[in-house]
Amino acid sequence: MNSRRPAFGLLCLAINCAQLVFAADNSPPPGFTALFNGQDLTGWYGWPQFDPRTAKTFPEFADLYHKHQAEFLAHWTVDNGELVNDGKGPYATTNKQFGDIELHIAYKTVPLADSGIYLRATPQVQIWDWHQEFDPKRPTRKPFLGSGGLFNNSPDAPGRDPMVLADRPFGEWNEFRITQTGARTSVLFNDQLVVDHAIMENFWDRKSPLFLRGPIQLQTHGGEIRWKNIYMKELSAEESNRILASHNADGFVSLFNGENLDGWAGEVDCYEVVNGAIRCKPGKGGVLHTRTEYSDFVARLEFKLPPAGNNGLAIRYPGEGQPHLTAMCELQILDSEHKQYASLDARQYHGSAYGMVPAVRGYLRPTGQWNFQEVTVRGSTVMVELNGTVILDADLATVKEFKDGTPPPGKDRTTGYFGFAGHNDPVEFRNVAIKTLPSAPVAGGN
Repeated sequence: MNSRRPAFGLLCLAINCAQLVFAADNSPPPGFTALFNGQDLTGWYGWPQFDPRTAKTFPEFADLYHKHQAEFLAHWTVDNGELVNDGKGPYATTNKQFGDIELHIAYKTVPLADSGIYLRATPQVQIWDWHQEFDPKRPTRKPFLGSGGLFNNSPDAPGRDPMVLADRPFGEWNEFRITQTGARTSVLFNDQLVVDHAIMENFWDRKSPLFLRGPIQLQTHGGEIRWKNIYMKELSAEESNRILASHNADGFVSLFNGENLDGWAGEVDCYEVVNGAIRCKPGKGGVLHTRTEYSDFVARLEFKLPPAGNNGLAIRYPGEGQPHLTAMCELQILDSEHKQYASLDARQYHGSAYGMVPAVRGYLRPTGQWNFQEVTVRGSTVMVELNGTVILDADLATVKEFKDGTPPPGKDRTTGYFGFAGHNDPVEFRNVAIKTLPSAPVAGGN
């Protein structure tokens, strides 16, 4: 599979583009909802850039709302089916908050204008006049750079600069097709891929992942901008998983045939295949692991938790003992928000390197839904990306404090099996695949 293929549903988008040619403005294609009705400001309110971590609440919010709403109505109007801003005032903000989405939006602006589309209240998919020359006061703003990039990512971070210049001349409409699954963001701009599945950084706290949900905001400053055909599709868990699995898929080898446990070893009798998924039998447990050992690798899988479900991923497992002790680590698979786990050590919740490094919480889907997880193991480092959001990025060689007081004996293992560490609950796994990575050279080696 070609990993550069615009694999985030562009076939469907191409069909939708064809439909839009013949559809009336502000009439969404099948499966989409119009966020702007072409007649008034229903569904939107005025709000400036704000930090969602410290956003005001009632009654403070009520006072601010009325202040900003007056400014909003003074600077935002509807003209001939177009949402128009004069370059001033607060941002147009959706009443609703969104998570995984496919967003279609058309805009037209003027020279020297500067705008953008905030996703989950976070800046931004950039819109600007690409003709502007280098400004020494803004050294990170490169001259002659087109729209569509994730401008508030760190300098040189993937996605910050658009891959191609795709802006149309002033006076013509530009069209975005934006897909966001977790923090992974892809931007199709005027039918050209300008951002390919890049992580959108949390502008408000770069050490933390992007918020799970948030409003869409249309930024404005510097000149008139007109918007129309603002269509939204909220992606289901299944749709998001397909998008995540389709990117950078070269080199992955399936570990599970969907029918039986051929190719697996360990506690095979404690697991079963049900509806194309590996399931730990209720009341059973133990480690089900591959017959092949791996050093550096990327593993992808989907998992589904029952209420209070508990399992784990055994990383570089030696084939015996408890993975959280004998393997490089056990990565928790856990219904973290269930009440029976309210008092765990932070290093025991989902995605954590058990007993060593805690993962960020809050990105699991509800029990009963399939989650998509990617695990990357390089040398002593482990990264866990859950549903498109990185929740763990750790170097186990640097860990100094351990839940049980001492380092697990297997922490420094450089090779081993990959597997599942069952704990009596019917946790399910499917679409399990792995890609081996070239091992990093040893310092001082030839």
